[in-house]
Amino acid sequence: MHEIEPYYLWRDDYIAAEDERSPFYNTEYSEFYFDKQLYNFLIHPQWDDFGSSTMYLKVLYADYDRNYVIIELIGEWNDAIGNDIMLLKREIIELMIDEGINKFILVGENVLNFHSSEDSYYEEWFQDIEDGWITGINFQEHVINEFRSGNIDYYINFGGELDDMAWRTLKPLQFFKKVEEILTKRLGA
Repeated sequence: MHEIEPYYLWRDDYIAAEDERSPFYNTEYSEFYFDKQLYNFLIHPQWDDFGSSTMYLKVLYADYDRNYVIIELIGEWNDAIGNDIMLLKREIIELMIDEGINKFILVGENVLNFHSSEDSYYEEWFQDIEDGWITGINFQEHVINEFRSGNIDYYINFGGELDDMAWRTLKPLQFFKKVEEILTKRLGA
C-alpha cells in the first residue's frame, strides 16, 4: 500500500497545502518518512489524515468559483466502529461548505470496504449543500453494494458511467464538467 500515491498530475493546477482556504493549508509532507498506516500497512506520506484510523484522503482540486472539490480516498470507510463519516463531515466537509463548496466528487478506487452505521451525517451533508451534489467515482462494486445496503446511495450518486470513468486522462475542469453532465441528466430526469 505504501506505493499507492494520491493522484499528482494536477499539482501544476492545485495543491491543497498551498490553498489558504483548504483544511490542509500549510501541511508539510515527507517524501521519505512513512508516518501513516492503515492497520499494519504503511501508506504513502502524501495522503492526508483527517482523524480516521482506517481512511485517508487527498484534496486533488478545489474550484471556489464553480463550487466543487475532487477528493481521492484510500482505506476502509468504517462508520460502524470509527464513525468515519462524522470525522469527514466535521473535519473536512463543513470547512469546505463554509468556503462555498457544494459539489463533491469522491474518487474511491482505493476504498477497500464500507461498513455502515446510521445515515444521519450523510443526510446532514446532503441537506447542507442544497443545490449541490455528492458523487462517488470508480468505487469498487462490492463497496457500492455496501453503500446501497446501508441506503447511503440516496445521498451519494453512484452507478453507470460514474463507476468506470477514465478521469486521469482529464484536467480537473473537464472531469467536473463530465460528472456534472451525467448528474444533470440523472437528477433532471
